[in-house]
Amino acid sequence: MHPLLVQMITKKAAALLCCQILGTSVAVVGAEASRGAPPTNASYDADWAVYLGNKERSLYSTLQQINRSNVAELKVAWTYDTGEKGEYQANNLIIRGVLYTATPSRRIVALDAATGRELWIWDPATEKPGSAGARQRGLVYWENSSGGEQRLLTAAGPYLFALDPKTGTLIPSFGQNGSIRLGASIDAQNPPNISLNTPGIIYKDLLILGGVGGPGAVRALDVRTGERRWIFHLIPRPGEVGHDTWPPEAYKTATGLMPWPGQSLDEKRGIVYVATKTAEPDFYGGERHGMNLFANCLVALDATTGKRLWHFQIVHHDLLDKDLPCPPILLTVTHRGQKIDAVAQGTKHGLLFVFNRVTGEPLWPVEERAVPQSDLHGEKSWPTQPFPTKPPPFMRQQYTEADVSTISPETQIMTLDRIRASPNFGPFPTPSLNETIMFPGFDGGMEWGGGAADPEGNYYVNINEMPWILQMVETRHADGSPLARGEKEYMIYCAACHGLDKKGNLAGGFPSLIDVIQRRPRDQIALITKQGAGRMPAFDAILEPQREAILDYVLGESPTPAPNGAGATTTATTARKAPEYAFGGFRRWLDKEGYPAIRPPWGTLNAVDLNTGQIKWKVPLGEYRELTARGIPPTGTENYGGPVVTAGGLLFIGASADETFRAFDTSTGSILWQASLPFSGNATPSTYMVHGRQFVVISAGGGKSGRPAGGHLVAFSLPEPLTRP
Repeated sequence: MHPLLVQMITKKAAALLCCQILGTSVAVVGAEASRGAPPTNASYDADWAVYLGNKERSLYSTLQQINRSNVAELKVAWTYDTGEKGEYQANNLIIRGVLYTATPSRRIVALDAATGRELWIWDPATEKPGSAGARQRGLVYWENSSGGEQRLLTAAGPYLFALDPKTGTLIPSFGQNGSIRLGASIDAQNPPNISLNTPGIIYKDLLILGGVGGPGAVRALDVRTGERRWIFHLIPRPGEVGHDTWPPEAYKTATGLMPWPGQSLDEKRGIVYVATKTAEPDFYGGERHGMNLFANCLVALDATTGKRLWHFQIVHHDLLDKDLPCPPILLTVTHRGQKIDAVAQGTKHGLLFVFNRVTGEPLWPVEERAVPQSDLHGEKSWPTQPFPTKPPPFMRQQYTEADVSTISPETQIMTLDRIRASPNFGPFPTPSLNETIMFPGFDGGMEWGGGAADPEGNYYVNINEMPWILQMVETRHADGSPLARGEKEYMIYCAACHGLDKKGNLAGGFPSLIDVIQRRPRDQIALITKQGAGRMPAFDAILEPQREAILDYVLGESPTPAPNGAGATTTATTARKAPEYAFGGFRRWLDKEGYPAIRPPWGTLNAVDLNTGQIKWKVPLGEYRELTARGIPPTGTENYGGPVVTAGGLLFIGASADETFRAFDTSTGSILWQASLPFSGNATPSTYMVHGRQFVVISAGGGKSGRPAGGHLVAFSLPEPLTRP
């Protein structure tokens, strides 16, 4: 806009004119609104003030300064190195010209969003020493209607902190001197160790959140004080709906179900939508017979009271770790000639369930179909599972001989032999002592990045098509003799991630435990088992004799003397006639070259019209350049992190295992632009406007799929002078 024109009109009129030029709604930033932000010469900004862009979690932006016609001109505007290495997965907030990010170690950094200049850093270790955890995917920002009260909410370890967004200092009126223990919002007397990897959501002055670890519950906290205002038990108590879908006493001992993927909110109606996790243990349900409500459910709650409005269970009595992996998305579609406010929930097995968000009625019929039944002693698998009739699956639902790898003749023979010996039984094989190819795999289908939706009712999502190995093991030796003290507990609690051989799975983020005593002292290892760290949840419910026995086994030390006959109890438990089982571990099925042992594509990007339920396009997401050089078309790669869709007709996504950030045409799926990142962008990007300039920023930390790890922020924009639409 010409400076003389700006002088002739009011600030408000200037902002409205800018809206017309840029094709977006913007936030007017005057002297009051920009408190705490870097100085600005512009009269408008467009924020990304909520995790995943908005409370509908639609990952949609009305910005269109960057569009199909000029995206090829996109350049790096600035970068910021956190100085850390890890799974940097933050979807960054941008508020009044300040970018807030959560680093791999859960430090909070505030930057000038236009330049990347560091403003302040807050380190949770200065407040609560100990493991802060990793994989923090975002933050929560709140302010009251006048803007006079503001706070930034973040979690580290078992604590939730409230920071002043202007200074990065704790707000002492929240909890005790600025923090609360997350588990206290479930049980104040005996708080379980609860952590957060995905932020909660704000409704008025309530923070509604889930968590990781402990018994299942959704809570609403007073955003000013941290006090609990309501709780919804996901493992129902006597007299509550769903109690009869569990053994009568399960609510006292069962764990899991914590809604870690995040929530979405219909703010106008005051309804919060919650996606929940699998009950534990994930792969054997012999002690939790029944459907297990509200595990693997989409639950609609009254955001003011926590009262259940409706629910739909997407997996009954889950035995395959099919926790709902991403937040529900709210969108509006035209269905049978009527506008319907809908909610769409993705799954690890590549299916999308779409409901009327008010009534809970599916938009298209959902069929209960028979699935294989368990042959494990004591298990009672559920006879059917729900399948939506529309939209069609986003991925193959079974691995057949037609799907063997085509990367090389040797790989083709190898995969054909393996699938004949260890067949796949579709998306719901039952855990067995016999090895099975698990496809769709444990990491999707859809993953935590989830999808995006535009105002036209189109849904966009990235998908993994990776085979894994599924096998259970008996918690006793082949000759029937009891396992060594601690070995059984290790197999039940630890082997799924660290392996039966203790060698870990570095590609999956699980370290080897061989010689771990040379890296950490025993007391520190014990503390990690209690509090959790990295991908590991807290195992604070394990009895102390069990914990000591596990440590003895892992560290190869002589058994700790069992107090008060605890050893006899453990032996008796191990010697029960009814067999017990442990999961054989998360194992990707890779060929000898390290590629997925299945015919490509291995990762895809998809668009579906939810007005009709028809898939519009599907394209590979990512490539292995060495395979492309061999004449193999782009295969797609394993991918983590979600897309952002804009009014400029673009979809931005990193996610792939090739250190590349891409822009796709939302109409066709064609790649319009791509740029190299220092590390894979396994995070969901954000887009915003500062000083009249649109930016797209992504956290690039790598560390997934065996790729190098770091901790960079990379922001892109059009070169100046800006290209206008």
